Amino acid sequence: MAKREINAPYIWAISLIAACGGFLFGYDWVVIGGAKPFYEIYFAISDPLASGFVMGSALIGCLSGAVFAGLIADRYGRKPSLVMAATLFAVSAVGTALADSIDAFIGFRIIGGLGIGLASTVSPVYIAEISPAERRGQLVAVNQLAIVLGILSAQITNLLIAEAAPAGASAQYILQSWNGQTGWRYMFAAEVVPAALFFLFMLAAPESPRWLVKAQQPERARRVLGKMGSAPYAARILADILASYEGEGRQRETAATLKGAEFREIRPIVLIGLVLAVFQQWCGINVIFNYAQEVFASAGFDIDDTLRSIVATGLVNLVFTLLALPLVERVGRRKLMLAGALGLAAIYSLMAGAYALGLSGAPLLVLVLCAIALYAATLAPVTWVLLSEIFPNRVRSTAMAISTFALWSASLSLTLTFPILNSALGASGTFFIYALICLAGFRFIYRRVPETRSLSLEDIELALSARVGARPIEERRPS
Repeated sequence: MAKREINAPYIWAISLIAACGGFLFGYDWVVIGGAKPFYEIYFAISDPLASGFVMGSALIGCLSGAVFAGLIADRYGRKPSLVMAATLFAVSAVGTALADSIDAFIGFRIIGGLGIGLASTVSPVYIAEISPAERRGQLVAVNQLAIVLGILSAQITNLLIAEAAPAGASAQYILQSWNGQTGWRYMFAAEVVPAALFFLFMLAAPESPRWLVKAQQPERARRVLGKMGSAPYAARILADILASYEGEGRQRETAATLKGAEFREIRPIVLIGLVLAVFQQWCGINVIFNYAQEVFASAGFDIDDTLRSIVATGLVNLVFTLLALPLVERVGRRKLMLAGALGLAAIYSLMAGAYALGLSGAPLLVLVLCAIALYAATLAPVTWVLLSEIFPNRVRSTAMAISTFALWSASLSLTLTFPILNSALGASGTFFIYALICLAGFRFIYRRVPETRSLSLEDIELALSARVGARPIEERRPS
């Protein structure tokens, strides 16, 4: 496709706006890790199961948000869904910061989780649906970059807000300090600013042309495509989208649609999406972000060293996510996923051995940073790219919602089980289990996940429908 056919600055601009949902997802997801040592003392949380529940409370909202994301995105559109997500993030930030009881704290964390569930489902779908085929992987990966920037912003915000504490400070000292009374509240409240900006910018963004066709508004779709590229480009893409709905009656996606014969037809594709979504969480990397205090404490770090180490993980995450942007198109989705699964299995095995031998400090930090680097360049962005593009147009938002629900279900189980596993097996045994999961993920990807690089969404639908379950589809570049 000639570059003059597409309006690249406009496509990048609206992709970046949609990716703000990813930024807020990342911030909301990780800010609790830095606040955890302080709000737990403030609310007198000491039981491991209670600690895991509070940490995972946002996931209750994530699951609910994912359940309804497909229905909302289908009925009302991708754009209103993201506007709703921005509102939920803002409400959660204010409410969590002002919470005076653990019940209120959990309630507003669940509201933030609803925003995460919506944004994590709809943002990559929206970006995929507005992107030219040869740039789709890179643009959807920008959403992962935004997630990483959100994570890093939360980590830096936590570090700037928290005051240094004396070595070995008691719980009573922390409770009466700035950190224990006020600091953790500011960590959550800071999210209001990006949430408000996302809300305003999203109001100015267009609706997805593929959703407009599905809603039987082809002329509106043509106008949106006309802003994204030349008239011939708009006409060609619109014709491809219309053709993908032929014979389907342009039905709206509903849960019922996926219960009958149509579900049986696409079940192998949905299964791929489900396994990839679950594997992205069960590979274990989010334990390092959500339980950074425990992970680094096991490596001999105090609270202040932990906060600085958390920022180091965020910087590594950012650098290697930037590296993934060109790799996802140059190397391809499948190779990156295989490298990530096998590499993490090896690193986790080394981490398990290091913990078993009693190593601490720098060696563990290096292994943690290597794991984050590899995940950031492979599984983190590529999973979202694949989920956003492998499902047929007519069922994309519903199938994406199902996969996202599975992702957050896996994340909830990971979050709840880590304290229990860590208590029963120690860090060594826990990371050895994650290594085995990564090996299983490698085997599944090798056998079942196709290469989708440089194919249009409509071409992916045709190729996967014809060859799912066979060897990886050949790479085909659009003429």
